Amino acid sequence: MFEKLSEIESRFEEIEQRFSMPEITGNAERFREMMKEHKKLFPIVEKFREYKKAKAMEEEALLLLEDSDGNDPEIHALAEDELAEAKEKILSCEKELQILLLPRDPNDDKNVIVEIRGGAGGEESALFAYDLYRMYSMYATSSGWKTELLSLNETELGGFKEVSFSVDGDGAYSKLKFESGVHRVQRVPQTESQGRIHTSTVTVAVLPEVEDVEVEINPADLEIETCKSSGAGGQHINKTESAIRILHKPSGIVVECQEERSQFKNRDKAMKLLRAKLYDIEKTKRDSEIADERRRQVGTGDRSERIRTYNFPQGRITDHRIGLTLYTLDTFMNGRIEAVVNALIAADTAAKLGKGSEEVSAE
Repeated sequence: MFEKLSEIESRFEEIEQRFSMPEITGNAERFREMMKEHKKLFPIVEKFREYKKAKAMEEEALLLLEDSDGNDPEIHALAEDELAEAKEKILSCEKELQILLLPRDPNDDKNVIVEIRGGAGGEESALFAYDLYRMYSMYATSSGWKTELLSLNETELGGFKEVSFSVDGDGAYSKLKFESGVHRVQRVPQTESQGRIHTSTVTVAVLPEVEDVEVEINPADLEIETCKSSGAGGQHINKTESAIRILHKPSGIVVECQEERSQFKNRDKAMKLLRAKLYDIEKTKRDSEIADERRRQVGTGDRSERIRTYNFPQGRITDHRIGLTLYTLDTFMNGRIEAVVNALIAADTAAKLGKGSEEVSAE
């Protein structure tokens, strides 16, 4: 591990030296790439330097103990305290370095596209889909991320049959990727006159946003239609053909967007959504080939898996993958989902560390 850390530190120092070179400062794309690598390596190098400082402190404390042995009780006690502090710091740094060196999901730094669809439960399911959209939007805002609506299919009571939106921000995918799956709600619907608790489901899909270069789309494979927008929108609605519908013939995927007044903007948004869907298909294929890796990521991530229950009568949220139950439903639905997000990340990290230990033992 420490040989690898030394190599990382050398590479980090090399990058810092090259920042001032004309061939780097004069090339915006290359400069961005190096800044990205520098940002990635910085926490590892910072912790490694803390570790080396603690090791030096340990050596100094050991030397001081030898020199003061039997001569100066006060200095000897001070050296013992310094040695204990150094050893504690070394252990702490070693654990953190193990985590920092774990393989990262290549999508973690990407923006995401979130799709929420009503499932079993009819209108109540659609109303809860709206509630989840609101929850994720508030969480994104509190995280300093930007959201943009891509497509929306509303119901008469204000629910969402389905909604797609993008979330742009540092680490968005790393925090939201565990939200994919089936979310179950238990509550008394607005339409229920008897006061009976109903159970409904909503499906959430979190897709990493991809660039054009990551997914090749043959224009000949696309069937693009324009039509008049529908829904609330005043005089603009039904007067201009700004809504876009794209069919990707090889996969059968259909995407639609009518949120913008501009046909070109709707087309851009629809293509963004299509790229993300096609990328997700390829990613799912790869994941199915390495099922153990999927299970390691806190559950299989399969869309049919029930991942969480929201019980309104009890004010309870239960994440079934890690057996976590919290009684903070009100604040949770207002976007304060950090406790569950952090617990899922911690469980995933612990599983990765455990797998790493098993591989070392096998060797």
